[in-house]
Amino acid sequence: MLTKARSNSSSGIFRGGLPYTRFGNGPRPLVVFAGLGAENTVSPRMARIMYRFLGEAYTVSLVTRRPGLPEGCTLADMADDYATMITQEFTPPVDVIGVSTGGSIALHFAADHPDLVRRLVLHSSAHSLNDHAKQLQLEFARLGAAGRWRAAFALMARTMLPRSGPLNFFARPLTQVAGWLMSRGAPKGASDLVVTVQAEDALAFRDRLSEIRVPTLVAGGTEDPFYSAGLFRETAEGIPGARLALYEGMGHAAHGKQFHRDVLAFLAE
Repeated sequence: MLTKARSNSSSGIFRGGLPYTRFGNGPRPLVVFAGLGAENTVSPRMARIMYRFLGEAYTVSLVTRRPGLPEGCTLADMADDYATMITQEFTPPVDVIGVSTGGSIALHFAADHPDLVRRLVLHSSAHSLNDHAKQLQLEFARLGAAGRWRAAFALMARTMLPRSGPLNFFARPLTQVAGWLMSRGAPKGASDLVVTVQAEDALAFRDRLSEIRVPTLVAGGTEDPFYSAGLFRETAEGIPGARLALYEGMGHAAHGKQFHRDVLAFLAE
């Protein structure tokens, strides 16, 4: 199922059932494992905003989880879904970026399917969430399961605002407005969100980091509310030969010109 969005952009569902958005005109394929979302879809607009800097050198496919995840599905199971998709749709190995929750899946993917990945970028992702983020995501899923999407999205929107400074004074009204706007397109159910959050809540990959043997870049901001500079460092130190790019004062997810340069240089090697 394929729908054209622009001459160089398309959205659809791969044969394995994983939804995707594709853009770019570059000669090399690059697969992005999307972060946590309420729905099993990838916004073409958001995909281009975050990764459009890759569009000249790569054809970028931003992919998310398949619908209908069974209860008890693990991140390793989700990584297997991505492995099947990449084997069917591409000529591996391919470059992979795992952003946030997508990075949690990419850790398992790189360890369990090393022949399918050429280079790995963990974008604002680490071997585990911090404790506050785990509770935040569990509450987000609980509110979604109860149909309280406005409160759920407001909760997440608050994490994107500064913790101090003038803007913090307007945090509550801003998050309420954001929650209302985002909830207008809320999904009918939250079962796949709940399964994904529960799977990531159980993530404890630190002892397996040494199993990742593909070239890896860990990139994140020092003020990321879901992780921490320490977690990013531990992840890079645990993966043999991995590089670390920390961006001072940056939150979730890391972005900006230096991030673009670091990722492009790493993937070009």
